[in-house]
Amino acid sequence: MKLAKAMATVAGLTGVSRVAGFARDVLTAAVLGAGPVADAFFVALKLPNFFRRVTAEGAFSVAFVPLYSHKLEDESREAADAFANNAFMVMLLLLSAFTCLAMIGMPYIMNVIAPGFVDDSIRYDLAIELTRITFPYLLLMSLTALLGGVLNALDRFAPFAFAPVLFNVCLIGSLLMAGHFESAGHALSYGVLFAGVAQVVWLLIAAWRVGLKFRIMRPKFNGDIKRVFKLMGPGVIGAGVMHINLFADMILASFLTAGSISYLYYADRLNQLPLGVVGIAVGTALLPMLSKAMAKGNMQEARDLFNRALELCLLLALPAAAALFVIPDVLIYVLFERGAFDAGDTAVTALVLRCYAIGLPAYIAIKVFSTAHWARQDTVTPVKISVVATILNVVLSIAFIQFMGVAGIALATGLTAWLQFGAHIWFLRGMEAAHLDVRFKTAAVKIVLSSIIMALVVYVGSKFAIFDTKLLSSFALGGLVVSGMVVYAALILGSGAVDRRALKRYFKKKKI
Repeated sequence: MKLAKAMATVAGLTGVSRVAGFARDVLTAAVLGAGPVADAFFVALKLPNFFRRVTAEGAFSVAFVPLYSHKLEDESREAADAFANNAFMVMLLLLSAFTCLAMIGMPYIMNVIAPGFVDDSIRYDLAIELTRITFPYLLLMSLTALLGGVLNALDRFAPFAFAPVLFNVCLIGSLLMAGHFESAGHALSYGVLFAGVAQVVWLLIAAWRVGLKFRIMRPKFNGDIKRVFKLMGPGVIGAGVMHINLFADMILASFLTAGSISYLYYADRLNQLPLGVVGIAVGTALLPMLSKAMAKGNMQEARDLFNRALELCLLLALPAAAALFVIPDVLIYVLFERGAFDAGDTAVTALVLRCYAIGLPAYIAIKVFSTAHWARQDTVTPVKISVVATILNVVLSIAFIQFMGVAGIALATGLTAWLQFGAHIWFLRGMEAAHLDVRFKTAAVKIVLSSIIMALVVYVGSKFAIFDTKLLSSFALGGLVVSGMVVYAALILGSGAVDRRALKRYFKKKKI
């Protein structure tokens, strides 16, 4: 299958999912708002998602997919499918037991992940109730990830890429029917549960269509399964460290005023938009090439790809971060302030978003640095950096919330990103492929200056824009976005910061 086709399939469906997710967030803010119920639901949403990202979509996928592909290539389709069937049943057994135990022990778990809720009977009791509803999503989404890994190995990328769209559609549907539930939080929680069921069914149908028929059988803990668990070990540690910051932020926010967890959620959703888009572009196009070049020992090609990857990150991330930093109040007001989400919520969320935006370029660049480590088979250094960064993030958060409240947590996250950025540069200093070339240094100066000018234009424009009604506000925001894009594109192209021929060369069609 051609790389360009795979990229277009995944990126296109990811784009559809993000549009649906954006609609979901707007509706969530209007119906749920930012308060005790919202805080309880976001805890209920994050807990199963944390385990899913660490185990199912993180360590398990990294361990399972290569083994399945190896059997597919070196043995037979039947052997590979039998391995997948057994892995499915093992996962079903283990995660069913884990899910039941977690639901029973949820009060104890809540004391750990949201200790600030203990003295708040409303948030505490509601968080336990809603998390017991959402937690089976871990099992359902883990099975979905396994099926998606099998389909991707068979060059069927669309079904798994479409699965997040179903999640967002289910939650939108649950919000529209919120009046039939005890609260909007209950509606969303059941929406999460139903979304898990819908995704598993969708992937099972897709697997059946390519000839993969799972049958109920007694799980066998044979050599293949033991190999999967062995490979999962380092992945669980690495993925766990990466996501532990999310829980550290949530634990600290639980001690603050009601709504704090909600403010972090809404601001982070906007912050994640450029992170996701740039991550897809870099991850699917440039970074695999970097790993391949370094594995071949072609340092000249590797260095060129490393610098072009950083160039692309800076080119896309810096203007996005600048816009989020200069007009966060406009963005939050137009997108979220309606219904249960009021002006006070907008003011706090905007400040949180501004603090998050500080670290956006660094977090995207770290994707390139991490790949450089992995390409030379160094999986330890990124984990060490993440561990130190997590500790620093907690320390800085505790210090900043004394003066800034919940925004201090976001500021600590943003600053920690730059500390990680510096640490990666330090550990990569002796690596030839990671040396910055003259072209990157020249382009970086031009991109920074172009982003600053663009930000000034957008900021000044926001002072003259009319935000009297939601309709006028939407047009005003659209005008600011378009004007910013036009100014930035003109500056970038006019200054020669972008080598268009090189970009076309990197993205041209190639066979995998």
